[in-house]
Amino acid sequence: MRIAIDATALAASDVGGLSRYTSQLVTSLTAAFPEDDFLLVSDRPFAQPCTAPNLHSGNPPGNLVERRWWTFGIQRELRRQVAVVFHGVNFAVPFPATVPAVMTLHDLSPWLTSALAPDWVDEAWRARTARVRKRVPWMIRTGAARHIITPSEAIRREVIRFFAIDPTRVTAIPLAAAAHFKPQPGAPTERPYFLYAGMLEARKNVTAVIEAWSALRNHFAVDLVLAGPWRPEYPMPSGLPGLISRGEVSENELAAIYSGAIALVYPSHYEGFGLPVLEAMQCGTPVIVSRDPALQETAGDAAISTDSFYEPMRSLIENPPLRAELRSRSLQRAAQFSWDRTARATHSVYRSMLAT
Repeated sequence: MRIAIDATALAASDVGGLSRYTSQLVTSLTAAFPEDDFLLVSDRPFAQPCTAPNLHSGNPPGNLVERRWWTFGIQRELRRQVAVVFHGVNFAVPFPATVPAVMTLHDLSPWLTSALAPDWVDEAWRARTARVRKRVPWMIRTGAARHIITPSEAIRREVIRFFAIDPTRVTAIPLAAAAHFKPQPGAPTERPYFLYAGMLEARKNVTAVIEAWSALRNHFAVDLVLAGPWRPEYPMPSGLPGLISRGEVSENELAAIYSGAIALVYPSHYEGFGLPVLEAMQCGTPVIVSRDPALQETAGDAAISTDSFYEPMRSLIENPPLRAELRSRSLQRAAQFSWDRTARATHSVYRSMLAT
């Protein structure tokens, strides 16, 4: 079986949730199913996530017609490569459909409006997500996306309700943390610190962590580290001693930052899964999360769930036994996920599409 997978996320960056999802899924699929061939296709150059003998790269667009990638180019490439299944890992599949296709819908954030989320949906957000809002419903209605994968049951329920879709067409398959996220000596720092890791934008509610930490630092010598890129429209706070913005960091460096933190604080308004939560847990880091349903699903009972972050953060500073208990819970929770399980469940979806 030759399976084609969209490699667009690998062309964009070597960090970020979409590229991590794509690279870890592909690496695990090639290892778990050596009898199958996996083909990465994109209209832009990208880095191979691994060197497996059953992993191949498709051809880039060869002429002006093929540069209209999602309309013509990808169709021709799938025919040339004799792919039997296509997996669109980033809100897109070819149209019209020439092979059975599965689409991963990571969340429904593109469809959230300023009326539903006035604090974090703005014109910049609407502009960034306009193409997704236009094409995904069409792909679902026409059957170009024959099956949909979501990273959590919370998002699966949202997708079924929002698109009025047959529940048998939607499967929840959780993500996992990469193997290099594990407990390790934390990077040396002057003071203990809390951590936020991920995109810095209004949807992530980072302001809530900064406000809680600002109140804490009046009583404790503790820093706040922000690890992740800033959205241009999101104002970066300045003039706060102890607030450390690291920007984008490599995954190996991030593992050390996770390991050294008092806790990861993840206050997001809305998530599809919350991969940084699981990465931190696999490093043995205590975690504090918002009450977002997908985050609750990912963290289980291993994290502190709250609407207000000051008191949980203070408790973790003052209560070493609580920190130790949450470290243990984090490791136990993270052990329930693996990319091998994710790959095998995803491969089952591929096979089910060929059987229908």
